[in-house]
Amino acid sequence: MAKLSTNEAVYDARQLGKGRMLVLGLQHMFAMFGATILVPTITGLSVSATLLFAGLGTLLFHWFTKMKVPAFLGSSFAFLGGYATVVAMGTEMGMTQAEALPYACVGVVAAGLLYFVLAAAFKLFGVHRVMKLFPPVVTGPIIISIGLILAGTAVKSILTNWWVALIAILVVIICNIWGKGMIKIIPILLGVLASYVMAAIFGQLEPGKVQALHDAAWIGLPFQWQNTGMYALGSGNWSFLITAIVAIMPIALATMIEHIGDMCAISSTCNRNYLEDPGLHRTLMGDGAATVLASLFGAPANTTYGENTGVLNLTRVFDPRVIRIAAVVAIIFSFSPKFAALIYAMPTATIGGVSLILYGMISSVGVRSLVENQVDLTDSRNLIITALTITLAVGISYGCEGGALQFGKIGISGLAVAAIVGIIAAVVLPGKGGMDDTVDVKQIDEIEKKSE
Repeated sequence: MAKLSTNEAVYDARQLGKGRMLVLGLQHMFAMFGATILVPTITGLSVSATLLFAGLGTLLFHWFTKMKVPAFLGSSFAFLGGYATVVAMGTEMGMTQAEALPYACVGVVAAGLLYFVLAAAFKLFGVHRVMKLFPPVVTGPIIISIGLILAGTAVKSILTNWWVALIAILVVIICNIWGKGMIKIIPILLGVLASYVMAAIFGQLEPGKVQALHDAAWIGLPFQWQNTGMYALGSGNWSFLITAIVAIMPIALATMIEHIGDMCAISSTCNRNYLEDPGLHRTLMGDGAATVLASLFGAPANTTYGENTGVLNLTRVFDPRVIRIAAVVAIIFSFSPKFAALIYAMPTATIGGVSLILYGMISSVGVRSLVENQVDLTDSRNLIITALTITLAVGISYGCEGGALQFGKIGISGLAVAAIVGIIAAVVLPGKGGMDDTVDVKQIDEIEKKSE
């Protein structure tokens, strides 16, 4: 058995032995776990279904990418505003949250199909030409807006019990800054556990949820038919289906850019040009297919996870087999309703504390995108595009009823409106740093040169 070194890259983990491969796989599962389960907990979707389709979606992604890319697919936070918008519109129509969520899932299915459109464009026209439609002066503010829109939800959750939330926040900060090894990789999970345990010790858990945990079976199916996107497709309520699609589908503009950034990061980490082999068109199709599959069965949209890229950096083990082990473990956990009930009983304030940091991180990534791509905000054109994008996204989300701009029975989310207006403005408005200022083109060039 080979000795595991953090300095020497390992591309075939079989040399480490089955035991170490399993441990490394569990580490990847825990790295994605904290963030992945937060999305269904916040939205009301099934935790069990989320774990099942995070695992299946990851395996599907690996199949699309010829088993070459060491990426794990977990729940996407970018669609949270879309879910909330559709639920709010459904509530106005007399629906419950559980009844409206399947329609939101249909909207995410439509968003997932857009990945195939962009994948075809990359295949036909090449990376550089297509990326000119997504300048960082638009995508940066869109990512900033995602975090800002969600921040209000985190604060409301924190106010239910501020000291429980504070424990989660402090543990995450301490582990992330001063933690070593595995501790540094899973600060979110540790923050959740510490806050959850303290709330339980001091009797801060909801009695009804505790009873549900006690009554839950150890083994069961991870989802129910009436909670799936397929159920909504067969409902015959075409008006609300179209409304959900229009509200959510444009969010894919932001998540596809996030995917491209993740692929650049993984390529740099592993010293492999995954943009060329297996190619961005394959990684996009894998991500889109995983999102479509998950949403059809009532789970959140999937996305490639930066947390697992951090694990790759830490261990220097770049074998995709290790990621597939993590996927199988997630699938196994999904068949335990007891485990799902344990997550459901988590205090709202715990979720709020962790979410506050996560949402802030989302906005920070947008700021970093502007800085790294050297977007000149002293230029009037860039300043106007940035201002329009952020104010439309946040303003519509908080200022319009249901968080959407209404056109008759059709509601378009603030994030979707901002993305559309931002792209049009970037194309129409003249000025320095226009359509040549494309997302990650320099980074793509560097990766290509590095792999030659």
